[in-house]
Amino acid sequence: MRWEKDDYSIDTSADLLSLDVIHGYLSRSYWAEGRSREVIAASLQHSVNFGVYFLDQQVGFARIVTDYATFYWLCDVFILEEYRGRKLGKWLIECVTNYPDLQGLLGILATRDAHGLYEKYGFSVASNPRKFMWTRKPA
Repeated sequence: MRWEKDDYSIDTSADLLSLDVIHGYLSRSYWAEGRSREVIAASLQHSVNFGVYFLDQQVGFARIVTDYATFYWLCDVFILEEYRGRKLGKWLIECVTNYPDLQGLLGILATRDAHGLYEKYGFSVASNPRKFMWTRKPA
């Protein structure tokens, strides 16, 4: 699926993604710091990916993990620093939350500092965060 606005586009085509851009940003982000290129490549293969592009250059990204029946997890969202302030993040989340395959599903995400952005698109803080748990098994 593709959306266009001026010289920008958002596209779910895997063929357009730049692993260099995605790994370059995620490996220095607070939530994925140090994540290997191989792990990022594998995560792309098993997700619905939204690339944000200025002309042909990737400038942003969001990833959806879903079972297409009950829930989706929105993760790895970013706009490169030099492209911020152009409302691309808002447009990206609007495209993600309106994506046809996600309608009627429970959307979840984790953020340290972007609550205001996500609240504009229907997300809210969990009413009972003690219900949520996680684990990570050693590799």
